[in-house]
Amino acid sequence: MRSKTIIIIGVLILGFMAGGYLAVAKGVPSIAEVKKYRATEGAKVYAGDDTLIGEFKIEKGIFVPISNIPQHLKNALIAVEDSRFYQHKGIDYIGIGRALVKDILHASLKEGGSTITQQLAKIMFLTPEKTIQRKLREAQLAIKLEKELSKNEILELYFNRAYFGHGAYGAESASRLYFGKSVSHITLPEAALLAGLVKAPNTYSPYNNLVRAKERQEIVLARMEEEGYIKPSERSSAKDRPIHLSSLRSGAEANNYFLEYVRQQLEQKYGIEMVYKGGLRVYTTLDKSAQAYAQRALQEGLREVDKRKGWRGPIGRKNNIKEDDDEHRVSFAASIGDIASGTVLSANPKEALIKARGITGKLMLADALWASSVIDRASGKITSFKNFKLTDILKKGDIVWIKFKTIGGKNVTFSLEQEPEVEGAAVVMEPETGFIKAVVGGFSFTKSEYNRAVLAKRQPGSAIKPIIYAAALEHGFTPASIIKDEPVSYPGGPGGEWKPENYDRKHYGPTRLRDALAYSRNVVTVKLLEAVGIGKVLSFAKDVGIEAEMPRDLTIALGSISVTPLEMATVYSTFANGGVRIKPIAVRHVTDAKGEILESNDPEGFDSISPQTSFLITSMMKDVIGYGTGMRANIGRPAAGKTGTSNDYKDAWFVGYTPQIVGCVWVGFDDMRRSLGPGEVGGRAAAPIWANLMRNMLADEPASDFPMVNGIIKAPIDPASGLLSADETKAVLEYFKEGTQPKEYSKSPVKVEKIIPSTDYD
Repeated sequence: MRSKTIIIIGVLILGFMAGGYLAVAKGVPSIAEVKKYRATEGAKVYAGDDTLIGEFKIEKGIFVPISNIPQHLKNALIAVEDSRFYQHKGIDYIGIGRALVKDILHASLKEGGSTITQQLAKIMFLTPEKTIQRKLREAQLAIKLEKELSKNEILELYFNRAYFGHGAYGAESASRLYFGKSVSHITLPEAALLAGLVKAPNTYSPYNNLVRAKERQEIVLARMEEEGYIKPSERSSAKDRPIHLSSLRSGAEANNYFLEYVRQQLEQKYGIEMVYKGGLRVYTTLDKSAQAYAQRALQEGLREVDKRKGWRGPIGRKNNIKEDDDEHRVSFAASIGDIASGTVLSANPKEALIKARGITGKLMLADALWASSVIDRASGKITSFKNFKLTDILKKGDIVWIKFKTIGGKNVTFSLEQEPEVEGAAVVMEPETGFIKAVVGGFSFTKSEYNRAVLAKRQPGSAIKPIIYAAALEHGFTPASIIKDEPVSYPGGPGGEWKPENYDRKHYGPTRLRDALAYSRNVVTVKLLEAVGIGKVLSFAKDVGIEAEMPRDLTIALGSISVTPLEMATVYSTFANGGVRIKPIAVRHVTDAKGEILESNDPEGFDSISPQTSFLITSMMKDVIGYGTGMRANIGRPAAGKTGTSNDYKDAWFVGYTPQIVGCVWVGFDDMRRSLGPGEVGGRAAAPIWANLMRNMLADEPASDFPMVNGIIKAPIDPASGLLSADETKAVLEYFKEGTQPKEYSKSPVKVEKIIPSTDYD
């Protein structure tokens, strides 16, 4: 009875498909252009040193004719994806009927059942969503493709359009990525691995999960034997032959966030047709080294933040594991610092033996101590082990992420890792020109293409404070001005009153503005905003680069607005550039196919604030790093910056600069309701990332200080009162705009030292 019901359902479904065939025919594109297929020349994109970094084109990858595709790769694909490819006319009715019945039984569209021709139709013309309408169009297109193209032409298009993971479109690009050679030279086991990827490139990537990749390869080989393409002995030999994989370089995707940012700008200005078919040449501001450093610093920093939240357990499990298991018949070129999945071969309390990328090494307890707090995936509950042992978290057969710590002959050691759930972004700009040197919009472009650096609007917390202090300096205040840090309340808030508090919930009495900014005192900042005037501060914020709408209330003192990392980098560039606001530039110039210049972008700036205000706020932010909340951003050379943390630790920021470069780092979860966790302030979560990036970028640059400007004087003051001090042994030197220094002395008058502009100051 059950089988009859299934048959009836299948017949009804097929009847419905046939009835809907004509209904969707008008929405199916023509196949005529497919027969005239030729690669069009898209926009070529160049870095700041004029080296090619990418190309925007419709046909991704490297086109190769079907004659260059080895027969064993064609056989492998057909065996695992569409065994009746040469018999059907675009639709395998038996296969698709079986798949649809399974979908009905599971109450969802789970089963594929698509032929290679249907897959090609989806790749070339359709969107990936699983709907009945899309399936009908896919079937219609498949039939049209089969009528107008030969089987070899279909295979040729498929092998040049299919996605094989890690940004590799087409078999040629995939072969070069995974094996470091042209597809025409791949072996049978390599062909089986490639053919296994098209079903789910991320899932079966050997770089992501070696165990699954090998299991999938064996499925392909088994299907090839079943279909008569290879003999049992060939299957056995191919299964046991080692595969030598290239090391996946992060550089392959390092530029993608920047390229995506440029692509969106080009499409908006020139249109999709021109960008993808017009032969444009796009010369950008990207610094390839800066981009690589930014991505690496962000990834390393996000891993550290994520580890502090706890260990989420192994990413998989392999039963009956042996040191010489088949999945380890794969070797990679491994380098210190590489991240890979590995299988635990054995574990005792103090060390574990792990095999990763075909290499066996040791994980010592000291390199896994961070995992002593374990997060239950279901409940989120954290269990902490007091006398932590590796056997508390690892057992034979577990699959885990590791980092290659040392590689020396047989002495290979690992550290324990995990893929972070937390996200982040980084922007690097040159303040003098506005040239954007690096844009990193997330942990991994492969994992998420969402560009948080230019699209994510998040609360900056205290990173907004330099705007308020600089506005105050423009309106008569000085770094030595005193504001009393004490409990205050204002009308409004959940209980009818808003009572701003400092991070540590303490109050410090009379406080100089320099110290208030260095220690990020909330109460002083709110009172300062009130004293300057909200209207004046809002106007000032617009002048220095804030484009977001700002609430007209005192909460802006604590960062209640929403801004992007690029926006914050632009603001701090104004401070770094002596008060001159420069428009951010990612594209230097664009030429058409004939070499004619279509646009040229030169640095464009205007005086936003006075050079003296810029100097003073920079001086104050140097102390943020010197002794304040940004001490983890100390890079051993003059630098200025500010930490930022939003409510409930949802956002962590550090924005800072040297005379040469500005960098902005944001860390947080995409879910804006989710907290990074207690203590994950900007100085802890974001500042180390900024420091890592800046140290690498400036390693070969001589250290230089911010230049002195005219109109600044230096005077000894009493740190308690902010007044001039006659006792130089107890005084601190402070900078003032000439004419704004205190006129009163705490004791007897002392000489005020006028500063001659130079490149050196305290």
